[in-house]
Amino acid sequence: MIFTKGRYALRVMLDLAEQDSEKFIPLEEIAERQGISKPYLEIILKVLVKRGFLKGLRGKGGGYKLTRQPSEYIVGEILELTEGTLAIVPCLKDEVNPCERKSQCLTLPMWERFNKLTYDFFYGITLQDILDEKLRAKK
Repeated sequence: MIFTKGRYALRVMLDLAEQDSEKFIPLEEIAERQGISKPYLEIILKVLVKRGFLKGLRGKGGGYKLTRQPSEYIVGEILELTEGTLAIVPCLKDEVNPCERKSQCLTLPMWERFNKLTYDFFYGITLQDILDEKLRAKK
């Protein structure tokens, strides 16, 4: 399941993608536009900066901006970075401690196929794809 951290991270990344890519966008502006509390947003932004998805600058004129073009950000990467694995069931999450019933589980192949669909879906979409869809919808 994708929780608020992943959904908010996508919203923030899209918000920044819609802004002037050369300037830093203040935290307060992002929080206000997205309706996300500043403390919670800071947690999400910290993760995105640490992994190089965003660049942050403190002080006057500071804020956040993308480090790449929107077409270079894959939705699946953003979700896994902020949420962890996209595995749909626990038995597909932990390779270190695999499920004891794996060899006899009749439903495992079904979950594996569903998991692959989910993975392929989210890894087949970029931020630019979402922005392009928004533009097409406005026409």
